[in-house]
Amino acid sequence: MANENNVTELIFTGLFQDQKVQKVCFVLFLPVYLATVLGNGLIVMTVNISKSLRSPMYFFLSSLSLVEICYSSTIVPKFITDLLVKIKTISLKGCLAQIFFSHLFGVVEVILLVVMAYDRYVAICKPLHYMNIMSRQVCHMLVAGSWLGGLIHSTIQILITIPLPFCGPNVIDHYFCDLQPLFKLACTDTFMEGVIVMANSGLISIISLLILVTSYITILVNLRNHSAEGRRKALSTCASHFTVVLLFFGPGTFIYMRPSSTYTLDKLVAVFYTVITPMLNPIVYTLRNAEMKNAIRKFWRQPEN
Repeated sequence: MANENNVTELIFTGLFQDQKVQKVCFVLFLPVYLATVLGNGLIVMTVNISKSLRSPMYFFLSSLSLVEICYSSTIVPKFITDLLVKIKTISLKGCLAQIFFSHLFGVVEVILLVVMAYDRYVAICKPLHYMNIMSRQVCHMLVAGSWLGGLIHSTIQILITIPLPFCGPNVIDHYFCDLQPLFKLACTDTFMEGVIVMANSGLISIISLLILVTSYITILVNLRNHSAEGRRKALSTCASHFTVVLLFFGPGTFIYMRPSSTYTLDKLVAVFYTVITPMLNPIVYTLRNAEMKNAIRKFWRQPEN
């Protein structure tokens, strides 16, 4: 039987129903989004211009910041403009596009965080071979692999979703398009689709977490053989990365590793990882990194030749 879509437009319930609260949220979240774009954009420009930031660590940081801008821009502009209107609508095609790109950039970020953990492992545990292992070609291949992994993941997710029939209702209990809220609107049983989607996302998350935990344990064990100054410097760089990992995986785990619900708490947690976290990442990395702070100062004063 051919699937027929009577629904061409979807309506978001939004974060809050009160119009005054929504306007307050607009005033709060607009500067946050602008800070996200400017902060991460500053990191991208500084790393690409500064001659002192040529190590693989900064190359990966620049790539991560670019992904943060893309991920945030997939969800936040629509979200904050919807705060000013009473009826929040999006076309079905627009909803599918938002799901595709949010999953693409989200998984690219996950894989990049794993790559950055591997980079720190090589730098601390195999310092004499670091530049040979993390050559320029290898770094570009790792970043390209991150994008390829994200593309494969999001393509699988969207190919599962496109054939589903949507014949009404058309109200999504969220402020952006995600798979589970959209599945609830399908005019068919989506149990198997839900299982495949969760398995796809869960496999990536579990493997990534296992690699991250393993790399941190290995680094901590190896640091016992370093001097006090060496341990301090290594832990300083790892602490920034570990903080970003917690900011990213913590809220995501809360949302996706528990039964789906319509609680406002779920939406508030989603706000944290879609709106707040992309802004915090450049702050975390720059505040704890003297080289980055010095390069940014030079960037503001005079671009390097």
